[in-house]
Amino acid sequence: MKNIVIKFLALFMLLAFTNVSANQSTNESTGTNTHKEETYKSQTFGHMVSGFLKSTGIVAFISPDPDELNAKGEKMSTFHKGLGRALMIILTFFLFWLAIAKGFEPLLLLPIAFGGLLANIPVANIGGAHGFLGVIYSMGLSNEMFPIIIFMGVGAMTDFGPLLSNPKTALLGGAAQFGIFGTLVGAVALSQYGIVDFTLQQASAISIIGGADGPTSIFIATKLAPELLGAIAVASYSYMAMVPIIQPPIMKALTTDAERRIKMTTLRHVSRLEKLVFPVMVLTLAILVLPESTPLIGAFMFGNFLKESGVVERLNDTLQNSLINTVTIFLGLGVGSKLAADQFLVPQTMFIMALGIVAFSVGTASGVLMAKLMNMFPGHKINPLIGSAGVSAVPMAARVSNKVGMEFDRNNMLLMHAMGPNVAGVIGSAVAAGVLISLFQ
Repeated sequence: MKNIVIKFLALFMLLAFTNVSANQSTNESTGTNTHKEETYKSQTFGHMVSGFLKSTGIVAFISPDPDELNAKGEKMSTFHKGLGRALMIILTFFLFWLAIAKGFEPLLLLPIAFGGLLANIPVANIGGAHGFLGVIYSMGLSNEMFPIIIFMGVGAMTDFGPLLSNPKTALLGGAAQFGIFGTLVGAVALSQYGIVDFTLQQASAISIIGGADGPTSIFIATKLAPELLGAIAVASYSYMAMVPIIQPPIMKALTTDAERRIKMTTLRHVSRLEKLVFPVMVLTLAILVLPESTPLIGAFMFGNFLKESGVVERLNDTLQNSLINTVTIFLGLGVGSKLAADQFLVPQTMFIMALGIVAFSVGTASGVLMAKLMNMFPGHKINPLIGSAGVSAVPMAARVSNKVGMEFDRNNMLLMHAMGPNVAGVIGSAVAAGVLISLFQ
């Protein structure tokens, strides 16, 4: 028995020794391999300092890498790598000034401008596929998710009472959509004469900028012209943020002093049942007539239905506050990522920006002129200033109508009256997008 135990212990020790030897051989082999794969070479202190200086942003601006690639993996021009980036960074600081000093829609303008600043940092490639701005853009803008969530939040913040109490103001929201279809015709005409080279689908996606509705612009661009999504998103949200700059001169040019002083009154009280039925009715009509528009209209009416139900205050509060605020941050940064010099300072984007401001201006003017036309008929007079709110930049356009009205009469509160055409414009732009998608997709 004693001999058996001794033999067993000897065998065990032999196996253990063999295992240790094998491990040592593996470690040595691994160490050898690691040593072979090591690429770092010893450098003098002077070489290290020189390498660090070459990697700084100052050198990247003054003497950019000739082989530097943009976010799409394409070679960049010398202009875009140097002066172009500097110009875009100056532009982002100007946008900071507008948002902070002038108060022009800071909730939109600050994230967009900061995203543009980050996108123009050399070397870091923050807007690339693996940069965090590129990831934000891919996860929410290119797949339409952010616009849908924004529409839910806007719906939860919307009160259809002013529209239901004075239904004829919906005509102002409809008239403002003329900017969309007018710009579509103009873009196609320019393409026919060879001035620009936009397909019918691309012209349709660009024209929706006239509705001043960022989420809708992104939605239609992903369907009809995904290659123009970045430029269209930048143009649409830039003009939304600059509503206080663009609209007032047009409003004042098309109205008289007496028209700006017209005071409006609430015509009737809107019951809770009406407010509950309205979103369901609008969604039902969209399903039956224009199902292409139901993603946007459905999200918008869902948010409003939660609010008007009065039984899900926690969900309503989340949509109105934390959810829409979070998405606005990401959406602004994602849109700002397309302010990179190599994507913004190109002829195509410049044409889109130009067509966009024409569309937006025509939409604003159409709403004001429609209000003047309606005042020629008997009935309650409409202050033409609220016609400009027919574009669907909600609630920015309504606030501008109220602000301009109060410049001429401090007691003339137009905000709630302007919300009628404003929310009608949201529905109108979504319907217009559905029409264009159904015709041209």
